[in-house]
Amino acid sequence: MNKTIYLVDAYAHIYRGYHAVPPLNDAAGRPSNALFAMGRFLMTLEKELKPEFGAFVFDKGPPAKRLALHPEYKAQRPPMPDELKSQVGPIRELVAAAGWKILEREGSEADDIIAAAAVTLAPSEVMVVSNDKDLSQIVDDRVKLLVTLPKGGGKFLLRGLAEVKEKFGVGPEQIVDYLAMVGDSSDNIPGVPGIGPKTAATLLQEHGSLDRVLADLGLVKQAKVREKLAAANDILALNRQLISLDLSLVSEAWAEPEKLRLGSPDTAALLGIADSYNLKSLASELSNAFSRGLGQGVFEFS
Repeated sequence: MNKTIYLVDAYAHIYRGYHAVPPLNDAAGRPSNALFAMGRFLMTLEKELKPEFGAFVFDKGPPAKRLALHPEYKAQRPPMPDELKSQVGPIRELVAAAGWKILEREGSEADDIIAAAAVTLAPSEVMVVSNDKDLSQIVDDRVKLLVTLPKGGGKFLLRGLAEVKEKFGVGPEQIVDYLAMVGDSSDNIPGVPGIGPKTAATLLQEHGSLDRVLADLGLVKQAKVREKLAAANDILALNRQLISLDLSLVSEAWAEPEKLRLGSPDTAALLGIADSYNLKSLASELSNAFSRGLGQGVFEFS
């Protein structure tokens, strides 16, 4: 039986927790709301998924390749708040103490590492815990997304082939073309002016791919849409490079599923981190939440 491997988009959930939980401080004045949220998230993963294999995947450093293509890539995003930055270290300690592996690579984004690992780990089933629409491009019969809902009560929504098509109107193999046309404001990737999600989806439904459309713009019925696409060759070529995930990354850290087996939690470390930040309720819950036995690791690769 193939193993199920869970790959968690780490910073997406760290930021989510930071914004979801009101400001908290310990007795020394240190911020702790994101740490508290991550503790609760780890317990949710344990309760809902009962994972045996998996990793938290972190961005590390500027995404050099994409910045070389587009210096304004993600330029609209403000720097990480100091109140959150100070919590990243203890959050990583908490994740490792819970038995999860950590994957990261200097200059690489989590999405690329997740995509490359998911491809490499075939034929194992891979569940990607992320709301990032870019990752929809790797969904297939084996790779699926687990999306957290704003008011989901800790539950996950499974997004497979059918769900991707229902949400975007296109299949995973068309997501890069779709996002190239509509853009992605979260990454500061401008789309083709005047081409929205409905138009982009309709074009791909009717013609299959952006290459097919651009090869013969006469296929496009609406004159205004033809004009917009004809004027957007450079934008579309750049966007496709920015949005396509890098499947070429390789690492011994995920060479085989067994390398991503979760270890037993270090209960003393879990409670120590929570106690040191005066998170008494979290410490109490953590002490009852885990029941595996040891081995964690941080994998950085070049």
